[in-house]
Amino acid sequence: MTRATTAAASAKGQDLFKGMTTTKQPKAPKKEPRAAIQTGEHGRYQIKSGLLAGEYVARAFPKAPTTARGLIAEAHGETEEEAIAALHAAIDARETKRNEARREDTHTGVAVPSVEEYVEAISQVALTAPQRAMLTALSLAGEEGLSESRMARAGGYKSKASARRSFTGAGTSMSLYLSTGAEAQEGDTAEGLALLGFQETGDGEEGTGPWVLYPELRDAVHKALRPE
Repeated sequence: MTRATTAAASAKGQDLFKGMTTTKQPKAPKKEPRAAIQTGEHGRYQIKSGLLAGEYVARAFPKAPTTARGLIAEAHGETEEEAIAALHAAIDARETKRNEARREDTHTGVAVPSVEEYVEAISQVALTAPQRAMLTALSLAGEEGLSESRMARAGGYKSKASARRSFTGAGTSMSLYLSTGAEAQEGDTAEGLALLGFQETGDGEEGTGPWVLYPELRDAVHKALRPE
């Protein structure tokens, strides 16, 4: 191809673009910064709040150290402060209603939580495998209860003292979660034990009677630890 031919082809190619204007591509819209989630606490719950789909929302979740992450309650408001205030009010009303519904046990004088409260506590508190095993065995024993020796065997403990400490710890953890305010009982029956049940008087070979769970706790254990 000669220089003349190449020049002509180049000029012809340039003619194809005459009259065309360069269209600028529109800039992608800037993404709005993600709304910050505020965290706080109210009672035994963690509070998370923020703007969601154009509306302020506040939600309550179980607080650490529990590994559960279920939603407990939710509230909305025109401002974040209103949403949080509404959530606090809903939680307080819920707790007041629960406390008023508790019955007083004739054996211990303790205001016994409802089945629903016990189920929540069992689900949220980090109970050990031996503690769960003892609670399950006691729930199966019903009103007859279990001797301290049988409780120790159920939990895999070699001594009754170790089983008792563990059992008391389970009750104390649930008591702190439920904020029952149960008072210490006679002897070494601590607040934790008072929340779980009572020990019958007895003159058997062990010198003490069996431990019996409250019926509400027996039902809760059946639902939380012994699902159908």
